[in-house]
Amino acid sequence: MTRKERFKKVLDYFQKHNPVAETELKYRSPYELIVAVILSAQCTDKRVNMITPVLLARFPTLQDMAGADSREVYELIKSCSYPNNKTKHLIGMAKTLNNEFHGVVPSDIIQLQKLPGVGRKSANVIAAVVYNKPTLAVDTHVFRVAARIGLTINARNPLQAEKQLVSHIPEKLIPVAHHWLILHGRYICVARKPKCYECGLTDLCKFKHKNL
Repeated sequence: MTRKERFKKVLDYFQKHNPVAETELKYRSPYELIVAVILSAQCTDKRVNMITPVLLARFPTLQDMAGADSREVYELIKSCSYPNNKTKHLIGMAKTLNNEFHGVVPSDIIQLQKLPGVGRKSANVIAAVVYNKPTLAVDTHVFRVAARIGLTINARNPLQAEKQLVSHIPEKLIPVAHHWLILHGRYICVARKPKCYECGLTDLCKFKHKNL
């Protein structure tokens, strides 16, 4: 099987079984998505979705967050990982968006990475979800799944995996491909005991310790 054929088979499978894959982070605006994405670093989406309603009720706008008291923000997000750093990032992000981008969330991933708390992975998520840009964020789930089913070859880090994936996935499918891979890794192709008996891609899988 050629690599092109492998990608086609994987993409066809996801298009059939999960055609409307979306982020599990809850948000209503680009500002709210950035807040959720910053909080999601080393934290589950489930936990983030428990924190954001109260946080955003207190700081509903970018301007509110830019002028927030750090102690108050900390108290509202302390149940997530690294609350001290994330408090600084949230307030810094809001100030930077206000002062340098006139309150408009940029669509370019280079510009997005100028925001505190927004690295390449987060920038890719925001650009893809908000603007449907052909960017693909590679987190631990995506990195693991792509390697196991042979979409990436000898990728040593997320950037290498990202470059391989976007070079073989049709541009129009790149934004949703991130969600396909991350959801597959989150619920089926889990790290320790993958649910291979629920997976329709076992014939492509290169993982040595299948759990059939």
